[in-house]
Amino acid sequence: MVFKKLLGAFGVGGPSVDTVLANPNTRPGLTLDGQIHILGGDHAVNIDQVALGLVTRVEVEGGDASYDSTVEFHRIAVAGAFPLGAGERKDIPFSFPVPWEAPVTDVYGQRLRGMTMGLRTELAVARAVDKGDLDAVHVHPLPAQERILDAFNGLGFRFKSADLERGRIHGVNQTLPFYQEIEFWPAPQYAGAINEVELTFVADQRGVEVILEFDKRGGLFAGGHDAFGRFRVEHATVDQTDWASVVDGWVRQASDRYSAFRSSHGTHGGHHGHGRGMGAGAVIAGAGAGLLGGMVLGEAMEDVFEGDFGDFGE
Repeated sequence: MVFKKLLGAFGVGGPSVDTVLANPNTRPGLTLDGQIHILGGDHAVNIDQVALGLVTRVEVEGGDASYDSTVEFHRIAVAGAFPLGAGERKDIPFSFPVPWEAPVTDVYGQRLRGMTMGLRTELAVARAVDKGDLDAVHVHPLPAQERILDAFNGLGFRFKSADLERGRIHGVNQTLPFYQEIEFWPAPQYAGAINEVELTFVADQRGVEVILEFDKRGGLFAGGHDAFGRFRVEHATVDQTDWASVVDGWVRQASDRYSAFRSSHGTHGGHHGHGRGMGAGAVIAGAGAGLLGGMVLGEAMEDVFEGDFGDFGE
């Protein structure tokens, strides 16, 4: 076993750690299983705690500026205090629950451009903390999410990008401090009415809320609110719907309403806000999934997680 990370916070000769995932691929609501291998250094220490956390990059907007921030959004302790002798090896098995709201990072084996996620191992010794190991994680869509992505692809929408934005969606039972936006260029049959579509999933153990937005460009909606609507689908009903027809109907209805609202206000733009209240312009959403046309493999993990995450994937 080659140990990836010598824990620098504990000084020269301190312990090292290697976290091994049985399978880095998962879905919201499932688990990541594996083992943490800790190897003692040249002197005995007392480990105070071993913890695991899911980390990702989130876009934060403030005023006229925006920046990316590394966020740990789910964390559990997998071991309490224990002594670790010089050169002693300690193996800790774990089963880490993935939140239902975890954003999708991969669809059919391809990483969504703009998405990255890792499972971080943290050891605490004598009030010193070392974020010792970071392993890439791939979150694949739930069946409901997969159906609507398939429908978008089948209707001719082209994948643009995906990101995570800090904030909460008004009226949705959201537990994470951010939400995912999957952006599409419109299919030709809708291109005259809309310029961009953004899709957000918020899942729980019973079903998925799906939010569909249009044309977030400057000037149309005041007060930081986007036009959006939402639709809920239960996991148990996913296979009982012709999603291509349903999604086509939603998009057409929403684009008609959006065009009427835009015309009545004498403008041709939209506002990209992050309060995300219920706007009056466009509206309907659904749930489902699939292979995204135009999807591009995301950046290598070590390029996305800089600084503390420079060793990601080693």
